[in-house]
Amino acid sequence: MKTKSVTTVCMSTFIGLIGLTSCQQSTIKPDASGTFETTEVIVSAEGTGQILDFTVEEGMLLTEGQLVGHIDSTQLYLKKLQLKANQKALLSRRPDMQKQLATLEQQLATARIEKRRIENLVKDNAVATKQLDDVNAQIALLEKQITATKSTLSTTIDGITGDNNALEIQLEQLEDQLNKCRITAPISGTVLAKYAEKGELATTGKTLFKLGDTNQMILRAYVTNDQLSTIKIGQKVQVFADYGKGNKEYEGVITWISNKAEFTPKTIQTRDERANLVYALKISVKNDGYIKIGMYGDVKFN
Repeated sequence: MKTKSVTTVCMSTFIGLIGLTSCQQSTIKPDASGTFETTEVIVSAEGTGQILDFTVEEGMLLTEGQLVGHIDSTQLYLKKLQLKANQKALLSRRPDMQKQLATLEQQLATARIEKRRIENLVKDNAVATKQLDDVNAQIALLEKQITATKSTLSTTIDGITGDNNALEIQLEQLEDQLNKCRITAPISGTVLAKYAEKGELATTGKTLFKLGDTNQMILRAYVTNDQLSTIKIGQKVQVFADYGKGNKEYEGVITWISNKAEFTPKTIQTRDERANLVYALKISVKNDGYIKIGMYGDVKFN
């Protein structure tokens, strides 16, 4: 009898504690409420052509830069090959200034040696000064020819260089267009929606899929004017995700507070239900995999 009495007391105490805990949970009054959303990115085609492969499926987890498909780039590749051939032909016509001037410069060097020899002979009255005049005229002519040849070759080289630079720009543009035929994930996240299929024709700007960063969720909540003085950006808060049968607590950080008032959304409750105008705020919450887009959540600031 004594043992039975003790057991009854213990069970009564345990049930009482459960009732007290449930009562405490049910009496939590949120300072604000809202719904969970995430950063969404619409991925569109950057090239035009048939989608040759596309491995995206809704719910798939992607990492930033991950390749998920290709758009036909055959014509772009062939154009690139043609430009490469044109560039090779152009550069083959580029003159070698040093080689083309070598003969004239050699003649000039020989003429200057001859000039020094004749000058010595003239000093000894061994030859007439006319020979010296002739060699000076020859040197002057060769110098003019070298100058003119340099000018002509420089003009030709500059023209070819300019044409080659234009081809390089076209090749860079083609390379950029070829890269844009690769379909990649711009951020790490979950595929929320798929709008295209393999074999379809893609045009620049056509929506392919929607990607969301579900690892870091955002609770968009609303506060009244009176509450603005109690919150600030960077403030840590308690967030309660509503799972229907109960709430789960998370730590959140206020990342944005609107500077404009708006009418209270119909689906949102505020601490002062009579408030007509509220201010939106965003609270960043690390997702453990259970928070879903559109789920309701509550916030406690203190």
